[in-house]
Amino acid sequence: MKTLFPLALLAASLSAAVLPARAAQPDMVTVKQITLELARDVAMGSVEACRQDGYNVSAVVLDRAGNVQVAMRDTLASRHTLEIAERKAGMTIMSGIDSGEFRAARGDIRPELNHIDGLIVMEGGLPIRAAGSLIGAVGVSGAPGGDKDAACAATALKKVEERLEFAM
Repeated sequence: MKTLFPLALLAASLSAAVLPARAAQPDMVTVKQITLELARDVAMGSVEACRQDGYNVSAVVLDRAGNVQVAMRDTLASRHTLEIAERKAGMTIMSGIDSGEFRAARGDIRPELNHIDGLIVMEGGLPIRAAGSLIGAVGVSGAPGGDKDAACAATALKKVEERLEFAM
């Protein structure tokens, strides 16, 4: 009986220490979400940047959960560019980094990831961050090379940089 009392006291102490911390957990969380207007501006900015270089592309912006917020296909861009752009953005959402950086760092698992719906390990997907938080990703496809797709996306993000830096 004497050995049970210290064990019961220890269990009660541990429960008391854990319960207040658990009760302090909120039932809701607040997350930053990209707006339709910002997503539209990033997608259109990407298409326009590639147009200036003579490329017909598609640009897809996903929200932080990987849902399509905006999809734009330039008039003469191939229909397949929409899916590829979405999958590039999906890779960026999954990894949290530029899809080209991920490709360079994890080429060893590229074949496996390319078989997962919604993902493709190719250059041309960039994260969209607002005040340090990942709020979405943009994928671009159609230029002759992922580096050119990524450059168009980077140009678009540069145009909205101030909006992203000071987002509340």
